[in-house]
Amino acid sequence: MKNTPFDLTGKVAVVTGSSRGIGRSSAELLAKLGAKVVISSRKIDACQEVAAGIRKAGGDAHVIPCNISHRAEVEVLIKGAIMHYGKIDILVCNAAVNPYYGPLLDIKDEAFDKIMNSNVKSNIWLCQLSIPQMAERGNGSVVIVSSIGGLRGSTVIGAYGISKAADFALCRSLAGEWGPKGVRVNCVAPGLIKTDFAKALWEDEERLKRRCATTPLRRIGEPDEIAGAVAYLGSDASSFMTGQTIVVDGGVTTASV
Repeated sequence: MKNTPFDLTGKVAVVTGSSRGIGRSSAELLAKLGAKVVISSRKIDACQEVAAGIRKAGGDAHVIPCNISHRAEVEVLIKGAIMHYGKIDILVCNAAVNPYYGPLLDIKDEAFDKIMNSNVKSNIWLCQLSIPQMAERGNGSVVIVSSIGGLRGSTVIGAYGISKAADFALCRSLAGEWGPKGVRVNCVAPGLIKTDFAKALWEDEERLKRRCATTPLRRIGEPDEIAGAVAYLGSDASSFMTGQTIVVDGGVTTASV
């Protein structure tokens, strides 16, 4: 991939929630394109497995476990990444939670706060700690993995959708603030992807059948199909793009019901 705008040789990427699903696929692709990757999630064993696979394939990976809902752990993650690799060029804010499935007006305060803290506030922490050192070098890319849940209403994951809509706004504001310093901030908004995180939405065969019937590509997505968008936004191929959201959903948000 050398001499292409997708070449990430010499770049350092931090990917939260990268022990499985979209985060894992993204980290593996970034490494394949040449980036040194920090693998992070709550469980160190799962992170070590991903890192080992990257190293076996010839890549460079370092593990720093982190629960993104705790600021102290986020600080350890970012400081540890910089200490190990010397810098961060690409920050992928992928980790998220959704502890509540049901009507929005029945949600408990604790569950709502957990969603907003983990899906929005943690991204602010990650950016606060990462963006300034990118700006010092005049170059950097932040990729926030949001969701089409932030673009549509839902009768069962409404609070999650609110948090993901907030991520769109966070992206746009940070893009305006840090663009003059050479730091780009963009979002990826996946549709329904076959991950453990979204299992409640696709394991029911009837629900899945209805979803596929209203999706132009007539199927749900795979984690690898989101990783390409993440890699694009992290690379120089998207050097004139900031404050934007790439929707990768099989066409579901464009289809008439």
